[in-house]
Amino acid sequence: MARKDQTEDYVNPVRRLLVGILVLFMLATFLIWRIDNPRVERFRMMVIDTVVPSFDWAMAPVTGMVNLLSDFQSYQRLAQQNSDLRRELQDMKSWREAAIQLDQENARLRDLINVQLDPQLTRITGVVMADSGSPFRQSVLLNVGARDGILDGWPAMDGIGLVGRISGVGEVTSRVILVTDTSSKIPVTIRPSGQRAILSGDNTINPLLSFIEDPDQVKPGDRIVTSGDGGVFPADLLVGQLARGTDGRLRARLSADLERLEFLRVLRSQPTARIEEAGALLAPMTFPTPEAPDVTAEAEEASDG
Repeated sequence: MARKDQTEDYVNPVRRLLVGILVLFMLATFLIWRIDNPRVERFRMMVIDTVVPSFDWAMAPVTGMVNLLSDFQSYQRLAQQNSDLRRELQDMKSWREAAIQLDQENARLRDLINVQLDPQLTRITGVVMADSGSPFRQSVLLNVGARDGILDGWPAMDGIGLVGRISGVGEVTSRVILVTDTSSKIPVTIRPSGQRAILSGDNTINPLLSFIEDPDQVKPGDRIVTSGDGGVFPADLLVGQLARGTDGRLRARLSADLERLEFLRVLRSQPTARIEEAGALLAPMTFPTPEAPDVTAEAEEASDG
């Protein structure tokens, strides 16, 4: 019992001494880290350079746990993305089946009404090599040109909507003036009202719609397609939707994504034949002439009588 008391008398002072030293050390560390002095700063950096590298072994378990937690979170995100992709794949399969059915139905309907599609309206796909890089000229450069049969004025589209027209053809390259360029003027039709207008580029992402026949019959959200007037473009090429800008003017929200153009489809658009005379449109009308009486036969019948 006495030995136990002697041990306690020895341990308690040592414990209090160690606690006091620890408190003093922490207080000194706090004061050193709070003093703003160049010499103290050099001392702090010397302590950091001496102590921190030797603590790599002590930080290894913490670093390992942090990396393990990060990997686990990454695996969770991958699992969630995998689940989302599987769900989207199922949706795409259903859409694919619907598209196949619609394509078959479209083919049957075309066969029933004996539709003759324009064989000249084929397309050439080109890769966008560069853009103008100028705020005053909106154009891109394609890697197809005269050797591919490209001609000036042909329309260019991305996967959805109209992008612009060919304006300048080289042997292996061609330039496309975008619909947002100030020199671009395209006749369009606003559906379903059928109002005609001019799509005018103004170097903004949403070109203006001017010269609308009756603005009261159109509203934001209406579809905008090419009208085919003037032989500039074929009719019914999708342009976008009608929208009202912040300035209150009617503009087009383009279906084509002009900020991320990678591939463009150039449509072979053959010019339509001009009718110079009204008579060339309608065939001349012919009327049956009454038969002349056979005078010889009547004379023979009279002589016989």
